[in-house]
Amino acid sequence: MTDETANQGIPAPDGEAAVIDTEYEIGQDNLEGSVGPIGFDIHNPVFMVSGISIMLFVFYALVLPEQAAAFFGWLRPAVTSSFDWFFLSAGNFFVLFCFFLIVSPWGKVRLGGADAAPDYTYTGWFAMLFAAGMGIGLMFYGVSEPMSHYSTSFGGVSMGENGARTDWAPLGGAAGDSAESVRLGMAATIYHWGLHPWAIYAIVALSLALFSFNKGLPLTIRSAFYPIFGERVWGWTGHIIDILAVFATLFGLATSLGFGATQANAGLNELFGVPVGATTEVVLISAITAVALISVLRGLDGGVKILSEINMGLAFLLLIFVLLVGPTLLIITGFFDSLLAYVQYLPALSMPFGREDANYSQGWTAFYWAWWISWSPFVGMFIARVSRGRTVREFIICVLLIPSLVCVLWMSVFGGTAIHQVVADGYTGAQDAALELKLFKMLDQLPLASITSFVGILLVIVFFVTSSDSGSLVIDTITAGGKVDAPMPQRVFWCVFEGAVAIVLLLGGGLVALQAMVISTGLPFTVVLLLMCWAIVRGLQTETR
Repeated sequence: MTDETANQGIPAPDGEAAVIDTEYEIGQDNLEGSVGPIGFDIHNPVFMVSGISIMLFVFYALVLPEQAAAFFGWLRPAVTSSFDWFFLSAGNFFVLFCFFLIVSPWGKVRLGGADAAPDYTYTGWFAMLFAAGMGIGLMFYGVSEPMSHYSTSFGGVSMGENGARTDWAPLGGAAGDSAESVRLGMAATIYHWGLHPWAIYAIVALSLALFSFNKGLPLTIRSAFYPIFGERVWGWTGHIIDILAVFATLFGLATSLGFGATQANAGLNELFGVPVGATTEVVLISAITAVALISVLRGLDGGVKILSEINMGLAFLLLIFVLLVGPTLLIITGFFDSLLAYVQYLPALSMPFGREDANYSQGWTAFYWAWWISWSPFVGMFIARVSRGRTVREFIICVLLIPSLVCVLWMSVFGGTAIHQVVADGYTGAQDAALELKLFKMLDQLPLASITSFVGILLVIVFFVTSSDSGSLVIDTITAGGKVDAPMPQRVFWCVFEGAVAIVLLLGGGLVALQAMVISTGLPFTVVLLLMCWAIVRGLQTETR
């Protein structure tokens, strides 16, 4: 299995490693051939079932847009109201499991074998995992979410005629208390962008890296379940797991692309008067997908890595600019105060049962957890690809803690500046604007607003490109049976397909449709992640420390 793995682009373990002895060969179920000059090497039936199912769904949304919009409008609240406790409980378990791995003796296990060396420097590694994991979301929600939670917390609790709460305040709010509303609003935001999402990514990434680089199995989701299902993972048990991963990845990415197109459209309208609407967003998605194709053709090192480092540089410059020209001292003190508030409110925010703040826990948290879980095959496989040579402890600490702190800093700088504009200056432009405009309205009150807003649009676009490129790489790997060097036209196909799905869902129901599909695919994949934790334990038990 080791030689076969190496032949398909996955390095054999360096030094001692517990390689799994299996008769399965990577690509044995694949269909290979060519249509004219275009070659293909696809896994049968994962490629066929997932591709045809998604195309049927896209056809439904196009042909019956009104019916599709009504269905999507029903689906999201139906799932979040029924399974919010499940999403919250699973999220808490993933965080605790990651901390357990950090302190356990298994933390000394090295991914790729006892003598493996890291493929990338810390700088390149951080840039790629962060750009893939959070990009568009941070741009979209960096101002809007802290501002939203602050505003609803300050407004306090409101009750409807049936006695149910109608407000969106987290927990019990902090009616009329501006200082505590800031603390609660930031804590509620950090809860969604800190430990929990990165724990989800870390689990998927660790399982894929462990079973591919150490055990010699294909780099695909099913491989992580070999300790549980044995040779059955190469049959329909594994096919279903991989098909679920394709669904989750595609719809998670489509949602993010929809958010990115909406925000870029709003920014271009604010700066240049570009019309706002579905037509412009379709043009944006099409144009940026075309740019993503160029990145796809350049490969991982020549495309995603370079774009990720450019993105990190631009994001860092924008962050430093807002920090320096905004309320600097308030932002710095607010960063530490927000961390304390996060620790203070975390037990209540993460409580799965007995919640009275249904709008927050279901409308925000349950959606977020489903969104992160939908992204986890994509981000997890991508992180696994670039994390060979790290120990389990180093891997978990870097993937879990460092990006969480960066997210807290980002929210503190952008969200803290916007809230300060309301509290200290009485400026409500960002507070009153639509979600996709809040960032630009905040930047309007700072020097060089046109330049920084343009940089913001560039960041959204480049994050868009890196997400699309990375996602097509991951889906192609899954649908090629774990081959990481499948023919380039297949990755091009998935890159174009992602953009097409995002366009159709925007036309068939807007962001509501995108969010509904994230929820529906994230639910079954949560079960997959819970089983994955047990598989990681089984896999680490056989490794040399």
